[in-house]
Amino acid sequence: MRVVIVGAGISGLSIAFELLEAGLRRDDLLLLEAAPRAGGNIATTREDGLTIEHGPNGFLDNAPSTLHLVERIGLHGALLKSNRSAARRFIYRSGRLRCIETRPLKFLKEGVLPLSSAFRVALEPMMKKGGNPTESVHDFAVRRIGRGAADVLVDAMVSGVFAGNSRELELASAFPKMAAMESQYGSLVKAMIARKRMGAGGGGPAGPGGVLTSFVDGMQTLPDALTALLKDRLITGCPVQSVQHRPGGWRVFAGNRPEIETEAVVLACPAYAASQILSDLDPSMHSELGDIAYPPVTVVATAFDDLREKPDGFGFLVPRCQGLQILGSLWTSSIWQHRTPEGTTLLRTMVGGAHDPRSAELDDPAILQLVLRDLNAAMGITSDPTGVWIFRYDKAIAQYRPGHRARMQRLRQRLGRYPGLFLAGSAYDGISVNHCVEEAPRVAAQVMASLVL
Repeated sequence: MRVVIVGAGISGLSIAFELLEAGLRRDDLLLLEAAPRAGGNIATTREDGLTIEHGPNGFLDNAPSTLHLVERIGLHGALLKSNRSAARRFIYRSGRLRCIETRPLKFLKEGVLPLSSAFRVALEPMMKKGGNPTESVHDFAVRRIGRGAADVLVDAMVSGVFAGNSRELELASAFPKMAAMESQYGSLVKAMIARKRMGAGGGGPAGPGGVLTSFVDGMQTLPDALTALLKDRLITGCPVQSVQHRPGGWRVFAGNRPEIETEAVVLACPAYAASQILSDLDPSMHSELGDIAYPPVTVVATAFDDLREKPDGFGFLVPRCQGLQILGSLWTSSIWQHRTPEGTTLLRTMVGGAHDPRSAELDDPAILQLVLRDLNAAMGITSDPTGVWIFRYDKAIAQYRPGHRARMQRLRQRLGRYPGLFLAGSAYDGISVNHCVEEAPRVAAQVMASLVL
């Protein structure tokens, strides 16, 4: 064996595909996955005409790497773009949902922020640059757009993207493009104006640039297609316990299998799993990886028949200062065509995260009660759901806490001691599907360069 990849989430699957594309013989590749199925958090349930995502809802089409991968594996015809109404995003403030408008007058009229906070946002171009490399997302937002907007808009955004606490995430790691915008242009507003002039999607408070995209049969279409291409080179239900460095390569100890000798090992599993695998080899990396936090998140999907007012938009997020416990809710039946039967509304509501991990651990009846209570408060829904699906993630999304970039530098220095050992995946430089797909060719190229010709 020449290459063993540990972890068959979207990172491991994409890296395996790229290695084969780069010329690695199929018999020289093995992909090991601890779970009974590949795909990681990407999973889709199709039931009674409903298409229900367990994890990621889609990917933005402004990343060419993902679209290129889709084209190469023959899935272009299966793509599904979100409805135009998905551009309408809401935030819960002062007892009701408010549409996040990008035009200043409409933004003020909608009351997303109190007038004083809204006017403070308008002063953003006049604020000075920061210089703290470990500045938190919240501190950055307070400095640039004021505390009111930081506590409402930015707090909600961070909860929606990372299920995180904006005070506990490092800006330069969690949102590097935002840090770069300030560095290059001195102002987020100036940066967005410049990017629009160049024809690039700048994103903003109403949502990121690009169109949310999925597949007709749901996001699981992507890992399923990669799994089908890999065939017998993928083994599921096979947890890796440890690796040993040996002259000229590595030994991998997995499940009840005999030890596997290989030239290169790619740990594309979550950081906590990589930490355990490396505990005997390198206590320093074991500690560094083990310190990357993953708060729990529970996704509660609810179907309702014949709601009096059907939601029209992407969904809403809830700032932590507004009294509800849910992180937010995505309006699946409004975002996508053909995901529900006629007359059925499908919502996906997130609970838990870094702010409130205990809520994610409630039992099924209690967490459903919490969700229905908050949907009633935010959307006025009083009907009982006709269907309920609950998906639990005890360790959901990696948190890039202050000092994360320095941690990554230390990890890469330690990796330099072990030729043929690689780290990849959402724990390090980006949590999105797009990032995981984008890094795969780079990792594959590094792996190929490490092999003895």
